Amino acid sequence: MKISAGILLFKKEEGKFFYFLVHPGGPFWKNKDLGAWSIPKGEVSEGENLLERAKTEFEEETGKTINGDFIELNSVTQKAGKKVFAWAVEGNVETSDMKSNMITIEWPPKSGRKMEIPEVDRWEWFPSDEAKKRINPAQAGFILQLEEMLSFKK
Repeated sequence: MKISAGILLFKKEEGKFFYFLVHPGGPFWKNKDLGAWSIPKGEVSEGENLLERAKTEFEEETGKTINGDFIELNSVTQKAGKKVFAWAVEGNVETSDMKSNMITIEWPPKSGRKMEIPEVDRWEWFPSDEAKKRINPAQAGFILQLEEMLSFKK
């Protein structure tokens, strides 16, 4: 089973929650929107520290470092079977100067042709309701968990 680790960055403005999501780059995702966005995340190697991998992925996909009080969330399993671990952290990042790392993919699949693409092609803050529509359906569970936790802290 593949395992990924990522960061759910959130902020609160005027009593409303906003979530920072990324859109995967490349031709497969080009015209996909609802359900295609994700928390910044990446695959974990065996024995690797999950939170450290999550922070590294955030930096690779945005060009920004992330710090703060990380809140561990329960993992979710995506439709294709990948298990995703996540930590929520409150903060703010400016999206206008973000830059993703580049990755090499085979495109079209099984063609033997290689192409270099940005791992992430868009970054955006979404209000809670919109974020739940845009994010991978399994990852919407992270938003629901966090909002439930924070509603008990009021």
